[in-house]
Amino acid sequence: MSDKTISINATTNPGSLARQQTVGGNTKNEELIRRLYALAEQKDSKGFMDIFAEDGYFWDVSAGVKYYGDDIGKTVDIYAKAFPDMHRELFSMWAVGDRVFVELSLNGTQKGGLQLPFGEIKPTNKKMSTPCFDSFRISNGKITQFHCYTAATQLLGQIGVIENVGAALSRS
Repeated sequence: MSDKTISINATTNPGSLARQQTVGGNTKNEELIRRLYALAEQKDSKGFMDIFAEDGYFWDVSAGVKYYGDDIGKTVDIYAKAFPDMHRELFSMWAVGDRVFVELSLNGTQKGGLQLPFGEIKPTNKKMSTPCFDSFRISNGKITQFHCYTAATQLLGQIGVIENVGAALSRS
């Protein structure tokens, strides 16, 4: 396997589509997850939300928040506001039965406020390239569970807030 990262959005990196099929195969579940990432890249929170089952959820593990129903789209909006140039780089994808697992990185420049459960981190204009691991469960062509494990400590360090977390927050 190559050490190169691969774009999950074939429209921005046309050469990646063949490589993605080699890395991840071509199951319907994997295609569904690729479509979910593409919708996030397009900042289409409604389309993102529509791929989830009625009782499905998105768990942002590092933030400690589970999103259900219409709130699922908020995850796209939160990161699109904070990192308008957000791009997800796919390293590998595995499908096992009704599960899909993805190793990726989240990349962008923090030009907007990053909303967290305890306050908002003001824009730092710093770049981040943060490791992430996503776990999905799929039933009848819809996502029932999405657990997102972002390396939050690395993200916060890269955007410069680890040194002084209190000064970086504004209370709403």
